[in-house]
Amino acid sequence: MCNCLGKKNWIIPDCELPQEGEGVAKGHESVIIVNDSDMKAEIRVSLYFTDKDPVTNIIWQVEPKRVKCFRMNNVEHMGGFKVPFETQYAMKISSNTPIVLQYGRLDNTQPNLAFYTTLGYAE
Repeated sequence: MCNCLGKKNWIIPDCELPQEGEGVAKGHESVIIVNDSDMKAEIRVSLYFTDKDPVTNIIWQVEPKRVKCFRMNNVEHMGGFKVPFETQYAMKISSNTPIVLQYGRLDNTQPNLAFYTTLGYAE
């Protein structure tokens, strides 16, 4: 039995990849995952959209006792899928071992920079 922190199933309901915008810090979305277990986390990601079929079987891996950041504007991180800009979607993340995740969005497409982070819903 794993004596580690985290949950295996997560939902992030409010995703929307912003344009890069102006300035030094470029707009982006990211999911940061902590694997507190003693085994490699094999993670499956699905994206749900309001008006098209889901994108499934995006695979992420995080080594034991490590943290890793995945960027939604990085096609390699997204299994070859190019996440569309400024499109509402949700993300389901399922892992073989408990993980903790944090979602972040940096939107600097306007003069007043906006950055926020949140935990997803876990079960």
